[in-house]
Amino acid sequence: MLRDPPIDSGYSLPEVNRSVATSHANFWRRLIAFAGPAYLVSVGYMDPGNWATDLEGGARFGYRLIWVLVVSNLMALLLQTLSSRLGIVTRRDLAQACRDEYPRAVSYALWILCELAIVACDLAEVLGAAIGLNLLFHLPMLAGVLVTAADTLLVLWFTRMGIRVIEAFVLALIATIAGCFAFEIFLSRPDLPEVITGLVPRLNSSSIYIAVAIFGATVMPHNLYLHSALVQTRQIGDTRNEKRSACWYNFLDSAVALNGALFVNAAILIMSAAVFFSRHIVVTEIQQAHQLLAPLLGTTAASVLFGLALLCSGQSSTLTGTMAGQIVMEGFLRFRMQPWLRRAVTRCLAITPAAFTIYFAGDAGTYQLIILSQVVINFQLPFAVIPLVQFTSDRNRMGEFANGLWLRCAAWLSAAFILALNAWLIWDEAAGWLAHAGTYRPFVVAGCVAGSLGFVALLVITGFWPWLRKSHLRSARVALQIPNESAPVFPTRAYASILVPLDHSESDQEALGNALALARLHGSKLVLLHVEEGIPSQLFGSLSSTAEIAEGQDYLHNLAASLREQKVSVEAVVRHGKSPASEIAEAVRELRPDLVVMASHGHSGLKDLIFGTTINSLRHRVKVPLLIVRQGE
Repeated sequence: MLRDPPIDSGYSLPEVNRSVATSHANFWRRLIAFAGPAYLVSVGYMDPGNWATDLEGGARFGYRLIWVLVVSNLMALLLQTLSSRLGIVTRRDLAQACRDEYPRAVSYALWILCELAIVACDLAEVLGAAIGLNLLFHLPMLAGVLVTAADTLLVLWFTRMGIRVIEAFVLALIATIAGCFAFEIFLSRPDLPEVITGLVPRLNSSSIYIAVAIFGATVMPHNLYLHSALVQTRQIGDTRNEKRSACWYNFLDSAVALNGALFVNAAILIMSAAVFFSRHIVVTEIQQAHQLLAPLLGTTAASVLFGLALLCSGQSSTLTGTMAGQIVMEGFLRFRMQPWLRRAVTRCLAITPAAFTIYFAGDAGTYQLIILSQVVINFQLPFAVIPLVQFTSDRNRMGEFANGLWLRCAAWLSAAFILALNAWLIWDEAAGWLAHAGTYRPFVVAGCVAGSLGFVALLVITGFWPWLRKSHLRSARVALQIPNESAPVFPTRAYASILVPLDHSESDQEALGNALALARLHGSKLVLLHVEEGIPSQLFGSLSSTAEIAEGQDYLHNLAASLREQKVSVEAVVRHGKSPASEIAEAVRELRPDLVVMASHGHSGLKDLIFGTTINSLRHRVKVPLLIVRQGE
């Protein structure tokens, strides 16, 4: 039976999907093979946004908010475990699951909110990296923000080297950050009894804003999307025991990585409380903390290590932020953008408010902007947590891996706690805005009411969708139908061999329909060609093997088998390389077809930059007739 070819590959991060072997007999080797995804995720738990919130919390409230870090870390461990389980069991990331489950309007709304969270996170990374450059090299803040745009090249370079290289690089940065703060804690000599009392929950209206910011900086929504995709980079079998084993190893990976992130966050808050709160120093910007560390702790090494750790934090978060953005866009929209362009768009959206803030409000304004960005992230968190809990509790989706009673209770309590914090903060902030609105009070009231109604409406639809819908809605993949009959084409010459390049998209239908009609008229042989251009194919050629490549080969061979059943002579060819146009041209020279039939996607202008221009490049390289058919509407 002909296999259903999806518009996209159907896999998260298809270039590296199932690219890491895990079938090791030794426990430690298997543990190392599974280790990695949680470390990439944990970077988001120690980015510059965490720095700002932890510094502010420690300097203003001493050790009293340590409990917030511990609770948020426990919630993060729970939610990241559910996220990894979703990816392992269903082979779908959270964005794909949302697209499959919710109506299109709701899915688009969730996508927009997640993109806003990613931009807010990237804003903190931009400012953090700029501050780190300023502290270490005295580069002006505005110039530092503009320099961060160049890290797009760094991201592009690393993504070409495979997932294990990225994981190793990020792990080295995490180790640097942890080492720096272990030394900072040693120098600051915190009061241990006060640290222990900080584990007792205490919260009031003066600390709620920072508490919400700490939660937003710790339990980051796009990390839930990211983790459900990263676990699919491991080769996991389809049996119950293999999936159960993978879930267990990923839980160990998450426990180690997230507790390491907790250490870094707690170290920042404890250091801030020991150095600044105990001396009644109000920290208004990260640079101020850097400048005060040396005289207060008696060594310049403290301030240098602080700046180095901050720079590492910003750069490591850049890599994972780019991957999260790619996963979210492809998962929700089935829209794939080249990674460097995706990175450039996100970074431009983050640089703009950062540059304006520095220009008009100075360095102190950047500190408050970082904290605000974390509050924005926390507002989006329920719209990632609620679908995640629903999906992992669904026995139709998860089977025996569905959440048990205690796990469901813990997950829903986490979601309710986040919602309660958000509601408390919204109430307090709205009251403050109204008190200072003056003549603009009606507009402020209208804005607050409209925003609250939209927030609540989307929340209700998302939370109660399983009960609101009448039937279980799922997006269906449409099988490629090869037309048995086509309008006759009167040839002007005989075609013994017709080459049909395919890209596994809807446009294949048009190309094959036209090529099949010509083949039947002329008794031609059809040569079906697909070019694999992922990173493994570029590095290892025909020796490469990933889930995406296996999917493509199966699709091509099943398609050829279906054509043979219709008495059509057919050959399937797979080539590996960087450029589809170059590989198709080389195939034309080797196979010598009489005609090449290709389908056009019908895009131009900006879309050419995004998707490429294979046909336009190819027509200058081949000397055989090239038939271009337009994809149907």
